Amino acid sequence: MFKALIPAAAAIALVAFAARPQTLDVSIHDVPTMTWRLNYEGQTAKLTYGVDNSDQLALMITCQPGEHTAIVYGYVQPDSPRLTPATLGPTPIDPLSGGDASESLIALNDPTLVALARDGALRVVGEAGSSTIPASVQERRLAADFLAYCGSARV
Repeated sequence: MFKALIPAAAAIALVAFAARPQTLDVSIHDVPTMTWRLNYEGQTAKLTYGVDNSDQLALMITCQPGEHTAIVYGYVQPDSPRLTPATLGPTPIDPLSGGDASESLIALNDPTLVALARDGALRVVGEAGSSTIPASVQERRLAADFLAYCGSARV
């Protein structure tokens, strides 16, 4: 079990709980499910972790074929010493959340990304501390497909 909740997931769950009519029987099925997804927009691949069927994301990793690095956005970031800020200076304001937009660069062969595809777990760090985001066997395949696509020389 997670030692620290991912801030985005906790906030989403609290909003969902507060918005529903109050009853005495609380079900675990009322908590939004977060999953890994892989999408393509043109040449850009996007590996995301967020609430099913929504644009509420805790983490998004993007890349293009032939690149050796990926860009990471989100409330949490991979817990890697090789993660570097994408920009220097003040952090821009995220227009969706109104907060800081975290954007970092990570090598595609970084052990934390490789572990997601190989072992089904991505170590992350955020405001609530360190945690691990799990991935099912199918989600591990998505992560492996993402890394293979990004590392290829497709045009």
